[in-house]
Amino acid sequence: MRVEHPSWLRAAEAQAIVSVVAQPGSKTTELVGLHDGALRVRIAAPALDGRGNAALCAWLAETLALARRDVSVLRGEKSRRKQLVVAMSTEGVAAILEPLVDKALNIRPRV
Repeated sequence: MRVEHPSWLRAAEAQAIVSVVAQPGSKTTELVGLHDGALRVRIAAPALDGRGNAALCAWLAETLALARRDVSVLRGEKSRRKQLVVAMSTEGVAAILEPLVDKALNIRPRV
């Protein structure tokens, strides 16, 4: 049985890959919606010397209640469009992030 995942999430072995469009230099770090099949995340760190990537990984790890070492940049270290690898099942990631996406998009909770 195949489980359908959101466009911003895919499985890779025992891990999840999350597609993100980063907006560094914001006042706060927060999920603000979707953009072209990826999560759109504002980051309260500049895109300088890897600080934006570190802040993005730290935010996602905290949001998913994981250790910082369990989230890393797979692709896009020098790009706004990134793929982050997460040491968690896609189902677990979706269960936590989908309500945040819905909230950012002002969608009523799923029943």
